[in-house]
Amino acid sequence: MTASLIPVKWSVDDYHRMIDAGILTDRKAELLWGEIVAMAPEGKPHAHFSSNGADYIREQLAGQVKVREAKPITLADASEPEPDIAVVQDLGDAYLEHHPFAENVFWLVEYADASLKKDLESKPLLYAEAGIPEYWVVNLKRMELVIFTQPENGRYQRQQTVIEGRVSPVMFPQVSLAVDRFIRR
Repeated sequence: MTASLIPVKWSVDDYHRMIDAGILTDRKAELLWGEIVAMAPEGKPHAHFSSNGADYIREQLAGQVKVREAKPITLADASEPEPDIAVVQDLGDAYLEHHPFAENVFWLVEYADASLKKDLESKPLLYAEAGIPEYWVVNLKRMELVIFTQPENGRYQRQQTVIEGRVSPVMFPQVSLAVDRFIRR
C-alpha cells in the first residue's frame, strides 16, 4: 500500500529565501503555482530571436515602457515566472524593492522550442489568471507568433496565430509591429 503524496507548495517569500540562501544557484528554475519548475536551457536561436525581439520593442516603444529580458515578474503569492520579454511600466528604482507585479505588465513574450508545451498550455492559464492583458509565444519550431488576448475567468478569450504582417499590442494600439521582426532571421 502506498500513501498519497501531497506536494509542498511554496510561496514567493519561500522561493526568495531559497534564492537568498543559494539553494537554487546552480539551477535554472521558476515558481509556477507554488511549484519550482525547471526551465529549459536556452539554445542559440532562442537567444538570438529573443534578444532581437526585445531590442525591436525597445526601439518602437522608447520612453513609454521598460523592457525586461529573462527577469522575474511576481504574480500573486505563488508564482514568479521569468518570461523571455516582459514589457512593463517603467517604475524606476521601485524595482529595487520588488519585481513587476501583474498590474505593472503590459504584455509578455516567450520564445519557445523545448518549452513549447509549457508556453502554449500552462503559461497562458497562469498569465490569464493574473490578468496580464496580452501574451505572445514565438513558436520557434514553426516560426509563427501566437497571440493571446482578452483575459477573462482565468483564460484568454482570443488566440490568433500569425506568420506575417503587422500587429498592434492591446495596450499600445497606435504602435504597429512587424511580425517578421519576431520570427525571421
